[in-house]
Amino acid sequence: MLNWIWLGLVLVSIAYASLIPGRMAEVAGAIMGGASSAITLVIGLVGAMVFFLGLTRVAFDGGLRDWLGRVLAPLARRLFPEVPSDHPAMGAMVMNMSSNMMGLGNAATPFGLKAMAELARLNTMPGVATNAMVLFLAINTSAITLFPPFGTIAVRQAAGSADPWAIWVPTLIATTCSTLAAVTAYFLLARLPVFRARPLAHPPASSVELESDAEEEKTEAQPSEEPSGPLWVRRAVLAAFALTVLVGLGTEIARLAPELGAAGAIKEIVRDWLLPLLVAGLLLIGVSSGVRVYDSMIAGAREGLDVAVRIVPYMVAILVAVAMFRASGALDLMIGALDPYTSAVGVPAEVLPMALLRPLSGSGAFGVMSEIITTYGPDTFIGYLTCTLMGSTETTFYVLALYLGAAGVVDGRHALAACLIGDLGGFVGAVAACHWFFG
Repeated sequence: MLNWIWLGLVLVSIAYASLIPGRMAEVAGAIMGGASSAITLVIGLVGAMVFFLGLTRVAFDGGLRDWLGRVLAPLARRLFPEVPSDHPAMGAMVMNMSSNMMGLGNAATPFGLKAMAELARLNTMPGVATNAMVLFLAINTSAITLFPPFGTIAVRQAAGSADPWAIWVPTLIATTCSTLAAVTAYFLLARLPVFRARPLAHPPASSVELESDAEEEKTEAQPSEEPSGPLWVRRAVLAAFALTVLVGLGTEIARLAPELGAAGAIKEIVRDWLLPLLVAGLLLIGVSSGVRVYDSMIAGAREGLDVAVRIVPYMVAILVAVAMFRASGALDLMIGALDPYTSAVGVPAEVLPMALLRPLSGSGAFGVMSEIITTYGPDTFIGYLTCTLMGSTETTFYVLALYLGAAGVVDGRHALAACLIGDLGGFVGAVAACHWFFG
């Protein structure tokens, strides 16, 4: 699908520009300009991506994911009553969901594949998705992400945003709406006769392969061979830090309250203190568990650098194609046709290319988002909404193809419908949250 979308952008740009005198020169300039801006943008976001993925790895190694897994386990048992609580599928699903909540998509995928493979072992209708599979996919493609969308924030920072972190809470609201919509859709659609599970006339041969023990071990957090210090030292560091910050917080409130009032002081503190305290919190999770935080940080930073390098070809390809499409005038034509309808519901037509591409390709949507905020600015309403939409859902079609394939499923029943309704819920939630926060 992305192949045809990208090819269509390039060919339509050239064909449309050929009909307008003098426009081909602008398209030619957009080819080189788009490639150059893509590299410039990647260079700007590498630092932030490397740093924050490193911090996330510290918390990961410190046991935050395992803690989230224990918190989610009772909820998972209620959502998936047909899966025995001691079955490997339950543990894999919980680890997948907790990894997604931390924004660790790369760590979540191996657990998701293992969960689907284990669920296939419980399946009495080979090739047909079970209720547990459908619900797991609905949750996975719309997962609530508690951590900030570091990649998007890094792009906003590179684009010169005055407040790159402004989209964190709107994104959390959007992902919550997405998950609620997907789960609700799962329960409602399951009642329809058309989605009832039926045995296949010719079930496929089993293609389920579980990860080897060695591969599974790679997905687990690797504890330090040697703790970072005696327990009493770590506790003293935590206590001293907490006491110092509380004193500083009280002093800051006392300074700001007479001038701004209680509500204004809290808003000012949240804006200025949230990022530094997030950094400290992630590091202290590692310290409290005896993680050698510097070594863990470097390991995570290397992963962040790998991610940044991998997205360069996607960014160049998409940004050049979109720059050509914009320079040809075809994008203005499309926006002009859609704007009367989308503006009536509070959605600028300029964000639609990214919103439509998001379920198909994460890297493609990331590139389009970068191009949009470079063109319109990161701190405009279009920029805020585009960035929030980026984090509101997952790459639905890719996840469905990957996970259903891992389980050998050819009849996904209502999985696609539930996931797409989740995408729609995330879109509505993002629009509502951005209007609420940014007007």
